[in-house]
Amino acid sequence: MGEESPSVLVIDDDPEFRDSVVRLLRTVGLPARQFSSVTEFLKADPPDSPTCLVLDVRMPGRSGLELQRDLVAANRQVPIIFITAHADVPMTVQAMKGGAIEFLTKPFRDQDLLDAIEAGLARDRARRESDSALAALKERFDMLSSREREVMLGVVAGRLNKQIANDIGIAESTVKVHRVNLMRKMKARSLPELSRMADLLNIRLEHPQHP
Repeated sequence: MGEESPSVLVIDDDPEFRDSVVRLLRTVGLPARQFSSVTEFLKADPPDSPTCLVLDVRMPGRSGLELQRDLVAANRQVPIIFITAHADVPMTVQAMKGGAIEFLTKPFRDQDLLDAIEAGLARDRARRESDSALAALKERFDMLSSREREVMLGVVAGRLNKQIANDIGIAESTVKVHRVNLMRKMKARSLPELSRMADLLNIRLEHPQHP
């Protein structure tokens, strides 16, 4: 996934500013797409690659801060760099609380924008890699039989094989077989690693059994 070409999306109602940002990004080999408004941006298909938004705070129609709120509400985790000609403290605080990477006031140094964009793309790249790893982990868990899942829940709850056997009403030798199989299917090399996988999948025994 790190090989994917990143996308920088520039949303600003000033065409000269958008062009200048695109030219700047071109000098460092970063592709960019331009949008003159939030509405135009929302009509476009989101890129399937590491992404970062360079977003004007105040624009005709919906503002940049409104777009940020909408993206957060929709659980679209896109790193945002806010640009404004007229910043105030409450506006800056609101943007940063919403998860913005940076809040730059015009005029700003080109390098400051490039540094912020690199940080945004790095964050989105890491998020995408984490999402991909979690999806692969869920696929492996889905491959387990219902009995293997029961045994896995017992294992990560710290239950011994004989306790798990008693909990679910099977022979201890059968538990051992299921345990070997589920470790192989989950690609877990140790119990701590299996426990971390269970944490990522958010699966635990709701009511652990006791002898």
